[in-house]
Amino acid sequence: MATISDDDIEAVRALVAAIPEGQVTTYGDLAAAVGLSSPRIVGAIMRTDSADLPWHRVVPASGRPAPHLESRQLERLRQEGVPITDGRIHLRECRWHPELPPDQQA
Repeated sequence: MATISDDDIEAVRALVAAIPEGQVTTYGDLAAAVGLSSPRIVGAIMRTDSADLPWHRVVPASGRPAPHLESRQLERLRQEGVPITDGRIHLRECRWHPELPPDQQA
């Protein structure tokens, strides 16, 4: 996997912190916004550095949370009013498209 720079980590963290309540974004959306080559890099960052962030608002492009996070993640999202049916988040209705804050844009 590619080396993750501190700037990449901070950019991902800033975007996750900016996701509005009641909305979600995907790992791929974050990777594209930051210029990372793979959504998996965002996943790696999230696994190690997201305890203080609204991690539950970052979901796979399928709209289905990872099985080990599913019950906690879906419950938190339901509390925020995110539309969910049969364990799948309705991305068309609540997807947030990130942009880097002006101070972090290249």
